[in-house]
Amino acid sequence: MFNDDFKLVQRMAPLMQRVLIIDPAPASARLLAELMRNIAPVQLWNAVSTRKGLEAARQVNPQMIFVELSGPDVDGVDFTRQLRKSEIACRMAPVIMVTATATPSAIMAARDAGVHEFLRKPYTARDLLRRLEAVTLRPRDWVEAVQYIGPDRRRFNSGDYTGPLKRRSDATQTTDQARIIQALKILKSAVPAVSTDPRQALRAMLAQMVELHRAANGMKDLKLAAMATDFQRYLAIVADRGVMDRAEIAREAQPLLALLPQEDTEEGQAA
Repeated sequence: MFNDDFKLVQRMAPLMQRVLIIDPAPASARLLAELMRNIAPVQLWNAVSTRKGLEAARQVNPQMIFVELSGPDVDGVDFTRQLRKSEIACRMAPVIMVTATATPSAIMAARDAGVHEFLRKPYTARDLLRRLEAVTLRPRDWVEAVQYIGPDRRRFNSGDYTGPLKRRSDATQTTDQARIIQALKILKSAVPAVSTDPRQALRAMLAQMVELHRAANGMKDLKLAAMATDFQRYLAIVADRGVMDRAEIAREAQPLLALLPQEDTEEGQAA
């Protein structure tokens, strides 16, 4: 391993000490495990089905997950969706999907399920290292919406790219103003979802209050911070009583939604 790689691995190692591999094929699971052990000292667990993968994720709380796109009893897209919507402690852990059939539709399905990176077979140790670097050292903003839960999709499979950033949209940090608009859009879409997916709707709304607080603090916007606090307190009451009234929630959310710029008032999810 070159000196630069060694320094890179030293930075990544604390973030990938526990790794789960979900793959029904022993040979490919073993190859990946050997490559991971050659890169860093890691604890590895293997699961051969979607169900066993979810059980293992719940039990061992992995910091990183590799999942095969498809195979006997394995559906990587379904696994990722279930993980993201679950209450499992590692639900936000980086997921790297592995497959030899990297069709455009498979790649899009993986991205929209909340996968962080896509690793095509056959791959080299260098390919794997790039994916590991992307998910550990270049983390993306987390999007907690209703229809989508996962990392910001605008930089999906960033491990493919190793050159300099060239466009404003390549920036790794979301501006406070963009964060506010995104949070308000998700809040707007979460309100009607109270009727169909109340648990995730509530989780999405609570997450957006955290985002609004973060942005308000960055912009020193005391009014926005106070409004987010008020709605957050209201949501805590709703959670305690266990009953969600869509009309009431819409009414309480209206002061915040009134801040959404006119051109962004259409219902939408974050990228």
